Amino acid sequence: MSQFITLAAEAPDAAVAADVHASASAPSAAASVRSFAPSFTRFLPAWESLLLWAVLIAAWQISSYFIDQTANPLLPAPRIVLDALWDSLPELWKGTVSSFFILAPGYALAVALGVLLGLLAGLIPGLGRAAFPFAKVVAPVPPTVYIPYAIAVLPTFHLSATFVVFIGAFWPVFQNAAAGAHAVEKRYRDNARVLGFSRLETLVRVIFPASLPHIFSGMAVGLGFSFILLTVAELFGANAGLGRFVQYYADFADYPRMVAGILYTGFITWLAMTGLDKLRHRALFWLR
Repeated sequence: MSQFITLAAEAPDAAVAADVHASASAPSAAASVRSFAPSFTRFLPAWESLLLWAVLIAAWQISSYFIDQTANPLLPAPRIVLDALWDSLPELWKGTVSSFFILAPGYALAVALGVLLGLLAGLIPGLGRAAFPFAKVVAPVPPTVYIPYAIAVLPTFHLSATFVVFIGAFWPVFQNAAAGAHAVEKRYRDNARVLGFSRLETLVRVIFPASLPHIFSGMAVGLGFSFILLTVAELFGANAGLGRFVQYYADFADYPRMVAGILYTGFITWLAMTGLDKLRHRALFWLR
């Protein structure tokens, strides 16, 4: 009888403990579901992109059934293009190296000068008043108009193509860097002045980090323009390169290799843009 009374007395305590445990585990389960949801939704854009590519390739394949593939059509079947791409990979790789020897110095110089001059124009009012009206006139001019002049004036095609890439990437970086410097709140500059920062220290330790989101936006736009202008410049007088590859096989009506070169160029551009986006994500860790 005493054991029964003891068990009966302990039963409410066990029930209370079970309720406490259940109530404690419920929020943790809900938290785990909430933490899983963002990690799952983070993959949705990638799957949507893959779905879009699958639909486009399927439409391409279906359309090839209605085109006579024995008559060298402008739009070959995906299988034919894939074979041409595989056979052309060594030549495409050489073209990629040649193109990047033009793209890399032009883009790097545009980023370096664009960031420096843009931040200075945003920090120094007199320089900004001198530079911004000039930029409003020159920046909207399509850089492709400089290609014939650059080829005629500069001694080598490599220098002329690098110059055109530089012009295309410079103005987006410059304008976004200047906008980023203007967007820095005045109290940050006042705090730097109170702490005894020189103008150079304020530029490096305050203005530059605060302007990085704008700078990376300009770099992304400039990189896209650089690839476009590089391809266009290579159509004029290059002996090698991705643009030259496409133009060469288009002249000989080798449309499978031409389409393969276009797709390969798009893939290389995507790799470069993705790499820049990854760099932005790591550099702007406070915006995650």
